Amino acid sequence: MKMYSFFYNWPEMKSVAIYCGSAFGRPEYTRVAYDVGKTLALRGIRIVYGGTRAGLMGKVADAALENGGQVVGVIPDFLGKLEAMHGGLTEIHVVETLQQRKLKMVELAEGVIALPGGYGTLDELFEVLVWSQLGIFGGPVGILNTNGFYDHLLAHLDRALDEQFLRPGNRAVVRVHEEIEGLLSGMIRFAAL
Repeated sequence: MKMYSFFYNWPEMKSVAIYCGSAFGRPEYTRVAYDVGKTLALRGIRIVYGGTRAGLMGKVADAALENGGQVVGVIPDFLGKLEAMHGGLTEIHVVETLQQRKLKMVELAEGVIALPGGYGTLDELFEVLVWSQLGIFGGPVGILNTNGFYDHLLAHLDRALDEQFLRPGNRAVVRVHEEIEGLLSGMIRFAAL
């Protein structure tokens, strides 16, 4: 198995992978997704995401593009047939499998942010956390905890730490904030360590 190492030395992140739902969820999540896309675009941070126009994923992409941002989509061919691919992206990569999608997204990003989402979002988030734990990915991982969406998950991570299934350094990789600006600040501080 080929091992990849994605370590960066940068004062600010130039690109971020966004993991989030292909559904909209509650209205506040749609507003936050738009705010994330706009904020990243205005800061000149390129977005790497799942390549569809569906749900929160599409809202992040639309907001970034409307505000002059660069958005790179990575989508498996079979998903492009189920969900409409976003037609206005800066760049699109069509891959064969979900595993290839996750790898490509991380190759193109210096950090990761998870917004609210379902199984797919959690799958992507935990895979990158495992890669971080194994030293394969060296960037910061952020969780945008809108409306306390991830409170139960974060409590579980703290329990895993207390029960000695996670080391303190591995738990500390996860940066959490309710607002995108605060989250970006924490992630940039992590990257500077």
